[in-house]
Order: sequence, then C-alpha cells, then structure tokens
Amino acid sequence: MTVFFVAAISASILLNAFSNAFSLPQMETNGESILGTVDSPLLEPLEGSSWGDMSLETTNVYTATFSDAVVRRYTFNVARVSLAPDGVTSPMIVVNGAFPGPTIEANWGDIIEVTVNNQIQGPEAGTSIHWHGLLQHDTPFMDGVPSVTQCPIAPGKSFVYRFKADRPGTSWWHGHFAAQTAGGLHGAIVIHGPPQNGAQYDVDIGPVLLSDRYHIDYRTLIQGYLSVPLQLIPSDSNLINGKGTFNCSTTSLPCKPDAGYSKFMFQSGKRHLLRLINSGAEGLQHFTIDNHEFLVVELDFVSIIPFKTNKITLSPGQRANIVVQGTGKPSDAVWMRTDIDPVCATATNPKTRAIILYETADHGAIPNTTATPYTAVGCTTYELSQTTPVYAIAPPPKPATHIDLDITVGVNDTGHTQWYMNGSPFRADINQALLARAAVGDTAFERPEWNVYNFGSNSSVRMLMRNYHISPHPMHLHGHDFWVLAEGHGEWDGSVVNPSNPIRRDTHQVLPMVDDKPGYAVIEWEQDNPGIWAFHCHIFSHSSLGFYINILERQADIQDTLIPNAVTNSCTSWNEYAMKNEVEQPDSGI
Repeated sequence: MTVFFVAAISASILLNAFSNAFSLPQMETNGESILGTVDSPLLEPLEGSSWGDMSLETTNVYTATFSDAVVRRYTFNVARVSLAPDGVTSPMIVVNGAFPGPTIEANWGDIIEVTVNNQIQGPEAGTSIHWHGLLQHDTPFMDGVPSVTQCPIAPGKSFVYRFKADRPGTSWWHGHFAAQTAGGLHGAIVIHGPPQNGAQYDVDIGPVLLSDRYHIDYRTLIQGYLSVPLQLIPSDSNLINGKGTFNCSTTSLPCKPDAGYSKFMFQSGKRHLLRLINSGAEGLQHFTIDNHEFLVVELDFVSIIPFKTNKITLSPGQRANIVVQGTGKPSDAVWMRTDIDPVCATATNPKTRAIILYETADHGAIPNTTATPYTAVGCTTYELSQTTPVYAIAPPPKPATHIDLDITVGVNDTGHTQWYMNGSPFRADINQALLARAAVGDTAFERPEWNVYNFGSNSSVRMLMRNYHISPHPMHLHGHDFWVLAEGHGEWDGSVVNPSNPIRRDTHQVLPMVDDKPGYAVIEWEQDNPGIWAFHCHIFSHSSLGFYINILERQADIQDTLIPNAVTNSCTSWNEYAMKNEVEQPDSGI
C-alpha cells in the first residue's frame, strides 16, 4: 500500500505572530522562512515509519530494503526575490519566497517527490536542484546535474524529482546551475530513522544552516571570477539559519541595522540534537556554543562512534549531527557562534552569532557569555582517527582500479583562470544529458572538456588526489559515500587509517599545498550504482571555473535504466527555449 502526504510549505499565516522577535520583520529579512525564530517547530519522526527493528549498529544502510513506501510530496517554486537576511537588501534566488528554503522531511525508506517550478524572472534563467548525499540507487536521472542527468529546467517549465529517502540523517538540497546556491537556493533535508546507541537525545532542534552571504547577484559574482585577471570577491557576511548582522555604514546598498539573530530554544537538563549543515559557497566554518561541549554523532549521513568536543569544523557541503546537553539554568541566554576560517576563504565579516534561550529566558535577552577559545590549523576538519563509523565496513584489500588526480590552477589561452583536473578544465553542454546518451549505448562523449572517466565494471575505485594549490578543496562525490583512507602533505606512503573501518563521507576536504608539498587525500568507493556521477569541489567559484569530472560507472548496466519522460522533456523544453532566447553560459555550467 502507498500512502500520500502533502507538505504545506507556506508559513505566511505564522509569521506575524513572531515577527516582533526581531528589529526587522521576518518577511523583510527571510521571507516565508520560519527557521531561526523562537517558534520554529521541533522535529519528530513522521507518521508511517517503516524501519521496524532495524538499528544503526546492525543494519547496513546501503543495502536496507523497505516493503512499503510513504510518498512525501513537496512543491518548490523557484523565483528571484529581494530579501535582507543581514539587513542589506539584495536580489536572491529562493524557493517559495523563503530563505533558507523549505526543509524536506521524510522517514527512512520513504519516497520523496518534489515538483520544481522555474518561475525565475528579471531576468529569466534555467535552474536545477541536487539532493546532496542521497545515493539515487535506481534513480540516477534524479540527481539534478544539468548536462549530465538532465537539461536545465527552462523558464516557465517544471521538473518532477522522485527518489528514495535512502538513509537516515541530515543533508541539504541546493541549486546546481551556475552559482544559484550562493544566491540563496538551498535548504535542509532531514530523514528520520532509528536512534543510535550512545547518541540519544530528548529534543530535535532541527537544521542549523551555516552560510556565507554575498550582497551581489549570483550572476555578477560569477562575472567577477571570470574577469581578466580574476577578481577574488570576499563574502559580505556570515549567517546562521539565514540571519546575521551587518554594519550599514560600510555599504551603498539599501541597508537597515538590527536584522536580528536566529534563536533556538533549549531546556535545562535535556539533550538537544542540532543538525549542522555548511550550506555556504566558500567558507570553512568553525562552530561553537559558549560554555557548552557536545557529542558529535553523525558526519555526512554516517553515524559515528560519538566523541566529545567544544568545536566542530565543516567545509562547504559537509554536515554533522551533534547532541548538546542543556547545562544552563532555565533563565540563561547563551551565544551560538560560527566563524569562517580567514586562512581558507576570503570573508569581509567572518564571524556571526545566534542566541540560545533556555526555557524561562526573556525572548529579547542578549547573552553576555564568552566565546570558546580554539585553535584552527591548516584548513583541516577532524583527524581521520577520531571518526569511526558505528556500522563497520572495510574497503577491499586491493582496489579493482586506481587513478591519480592532480589538482592545479592556471590561465587559458583567453586569459581566464581555470581549474584543471589532470590538466583538463570541465565545461558542460547544457543542451543534452550525458546519462540519457549512455542509457541508449552512446558513450563516445566526443568532447574532452566533458571530463568523463570511464571505470567500466570495476568493483571499486581508489583515487589519490594531489592538490598543488594553497587553497583547500571540499570534494563531493554524487551517488556514493567513499572511504577516506589517508590524507597529508607530500607523498602518500601507502598506509591507511583504521583499515578495517575507515570513515565514510560524501564530502571531504583535501588539504592545501604547504611549503611546495601538495596536500593529498586517498579515497575509495564501491562501484555499486550504475550511472554518471559528478565529482567536484564544493567551493562555488572552483566548480564554476572547471573543477569537475564525470564518473561513468558500469556502462553496460546503465542501459537497463529507463530514461524518464521528465528528462526527455527537460531537454526538449530547454532547447526550444534556447532557440528563441539568448542563453549565456559564462561558467562551466554546473
């Protein structure tokens, strides 16, 4: 039996009730979003959970099956609006008038169906949505990458994404066309599942999105990086759940002071689950809570053996679930903080705060707590030895195939800066979908700039990445988790950290070059998911400038995949639009 649920996205009927919690009205700063308000709802598993007696300690989430499916339906209207998340009003690309966008909720094993309507005007533009970290087994066409799994959704047209909520935990959705993610096109994904031993909590606070913000339009942002010579553009402010502050005297844009802080409600003596997401475009974030330690219990959808810390670091695209004990008094107000690392990213105002209010604290209280001291070293996140999955899976003793991938940057013949993967920058042909070609047996892929790596039917791939640049790179692989076997500087000596159960992630930070020694990372994944999968740096300007390859996996099995009508229609609609309108593709196309 299949049950259908309709998610009500609009929150306008609630906003007036708590707009007085900020100096500026919530509709002016964040539109229809209710994240970051004292009345933002706590989360609980949805009705119709189907994981039964499965546990995170004894169940392989990659192979778990479900006999019944509940369909969770959402409608996303993508449009350009003007909002002032930090008090500065500027154009943004958002869903349903909300920044951050709507949180998708489902239970593990559900089906998620999202109808995306492209309503972008002033000017028109294509769009697409990627469901970060979801594996898309049997649904590779739903991954949301233009030129690979679909064509862009043309202005005035729609695309229906339908895929499994294939493992429990925290992730996010975001635009995958040009730099629309940096322009505001993102939101959280929460997939409820069974509790983890040693990581129990009493209150699910929900998503805590950390994001750098640019006041200029995403198209102008891209043009800066495509200028000759390249223009490095620092982010203007830092946000927690879409809210921050800005000094209006430093901008010529429309600006009002006191945009307000995001607020979170804690209870004394209770354990609180916070779902941290670095949804930013560039910044490596250091997250702390004054006077509080916490347990880190999940990284990138992978439940880990909990460890205690007072700071967690996330690169763009990474997530972490943390459990925070409510050690404050009922009347306390405490600062939550996140800082963009100034060494790893260019940021004008790298620090921001939010407010934690305990149960009897005045909702207008301003904390006077002191920041947690910490030391940031070398754009790193966590030592690999600290992060051990709860469910152990060992990589193969010997990989079926191996590739070295050298990361460099240079200037092409036209004077434009480009990122190179083994000497080749990527550029998409957004008028077609490579996966649709592969599904009918056409894998010639005649253009070298498509950067297609065909690993055939090999059971696993090991990749040694060497970074010959001073900036780090959060590398994200679609359709898979990968083992992180080793990292460091210079030459890899062949040793593997925790070889019987190394950490698995879908996004990992490759270290920068230091003293002329390249930063390296060694990753490995199983080829258990036929498709063409994006692999790229999650810093928007790097992917816009060609930092991307395509992984062609199990070519023969792709031909058993039926091409959905939605994919065919997306390319038909896009090409009809492109024939009648001038379509600019200034960047790589993804």
